[in-house]
Amino acid sequence: MKRPQLKDPAVTLSIRISPKTRNQLENLSDATRRTKSFLAAEAITHYLAVQAWQIKAIKEAVKKANSDQAHFISHDKMTDWLNSWGTENELEPPE
Repeated sequence: MKRPQLKDPAVTLSIRISPKTRNQLENLSDATRRTKSFLAAEAITHYLAVQAWQIKAIKEAVKKANSDQAHFISHDKMTDWLNSWGTENELEPPE
């Protein structure tokens, strides 16, 4: 049986991991009947996607914060409001 062709050819990457991580990977490989290489590649791909999403979100937030339309609430006002939650004297949200 022929293997399906990947869009991009795969490359080899060597990494060092702890014995504990190796054992966890081997256990998952056995349980899922997937190769350790497949699982490691899948984990790296997922990690990179999450990191890219976070970096994009941070850049967008910084851009918004640096815009002329940005509105900030002081730390003290926000802390006072949060600390009032669930008390008899709960404050209105700061504006």
